[in-house]
Amino acid sequence: MTLSTPPARASTSSLAGTVSRREYWFGLPALPTSARAARDTVRDRLRAWKLPGDTCCDAVLLVSELTTNAVLHTSSGHVLCGLTLTGDERRLRIELHDEGDTPVRPPETRAGPGEESGRGLLLVQQLAYSWGSARSRWAGGKVVWVELTAHL
Repeated sequence: MTLSTPPARASTSSLAGTVSRREYWFGLPALPTSARAARDTVRDRLRAWKLPGDTCCDAVLLVSELTTNAVLHTSSGHVLCGLTLTGDERRLRIELHDEGDTPVRPPETRAGPGEESGRGLLLVQQLAYSWGSARSRWAGGKVVWVELTAHL
C-alpha cells in the first residue's frame, strides 16, 4: 500500500475567524535508515520555523523514536510524518502514520528477559504534553501523535 500525503488544507488566512497554522508533511520508506532521514527533515523544518532549541531537540528525539518503532514493529512499507504548529505557535503536533494495525499503549510494567523494554514510550510520556494512538485516515493503519509545548 502506498501512503498518500494529506491534501493541502484551505488557506486559513482567507477564512474569517480562524487561526493560521504551519504544517509540513513528508513520507519515507519504512527502512532502518529512515529514522535518520526523519530526524534531519524535522530538524531542518523546525529550524526554518525558528522554534527554540529545546523544542527542536525534543521533537527530533521523538520523531526518531516513533519512526524506529514503526520500522521495527510493523510490516509497513512506508511511513508518513506530519508536523503542525498551532496558530498561537505554542504547541507542536507530530504525527507518524504507518500501515500497522496494533494500537500503541502506554507502557505499564517493566519488560522481562527477551521482551521489548518500552523505554521509548516512557521517553514519549516524559517529553510530551500529550500523546496517543488512533486509526490513521492516511495510511490504513495507525497514527501515533505527540504534542509538545513550544517554549518560545
